[in-house]
Amino acid sequence: MEEPTPSRLSSLNTPARRRWAVIALVVAWAAVITWVAFTRGGDTTRSQAAAKPSPSASPGPLTVGEVYQTLLPSVVLIQTTGHDARKAAESATGTGVIANEDGTVLTAFHVVDGAETIKLTFTDGTTSSARVASRDQALDIATLAPAKLPDPLVPAVLGGGVEVGDTVVAIGNPLGLTASTSSGVVSGLDRELARSARGGIAGLIQFDAAVNPGSSGGPLINDQGQVVGIVVALANPTDAGTFIGIGFAVPIGAALGGGDNGPGRAPPL
Repeated sequence: MEEPTPSRLSSLNTPARRRWAVIALVVAWAAVITWVAFTRGGDTTRSQAAAKPSPSASPGPLTVGEVYQTLLPSVVLIQTTGHDARKAAESATGTGVIANEDGTVLTAFHVVDGAETIKLTFTDGTTSSARVASRDQALDIATLAPAKLPDPLVPAVLGGGVEVGDTVVAIGNPLGLTASTSSGVVSGLDRELARSARGGIAGLIQFDAAVNPGSSGGPLINDQGQVVGIVVALANPTDAGTFIGIGFAVPIGAALGGGDNGPGRAPPL
């Protein structure tokens, strides 16, 4: 093979040839950079697409604290005065819940049975006298019409049914301890409570959220913040009248179907 002579080397190493060599090198590097950017850009796009979050889950049930905060403005302290069979002055405490935009208060009938005066205290401190607007003695349910309403008025949301094991919250004034709350579960359905004077009450919700005297008439609430029942009794085999883990509530549907002075007429809700 013939080796190039100096004259031929000099002819190959001209400024024009060097300029073209530089241009070719720049073009080659540009092609490489473009290819790398394209492939990496494609990978980034796929990575970003894969990292997109999935739709968030629907809101879950409320906590006990959230249920309490939601329903507290609708809960009412009921205080009554009257006279017993010996004409001695006596007073009682119970609970009610605002059940309508007109201020109607739903409670247990035995809370106001025989009362000569009824005083309501709303959560904001507003006080008012009230009268019994309707009663259903068979179910132990009554509605009250206040003479004065708080501003703003916050009616509760009246809910539907419950199942055994569902979480429930009770708000009331047990033993005069105002605005108290407790939580538990539905322990049974369609329970019957015997009452010697007025006959039994059937179809009750049994629950284990703590209630005591003064809780009667208060709302039993599900984990969606809906009133599912009205507390009417607790079970205790002794004469102590304190809670041992069994409470009863009239389902809200039955409570709203009671009548005034007899069955068949719904309370004004």
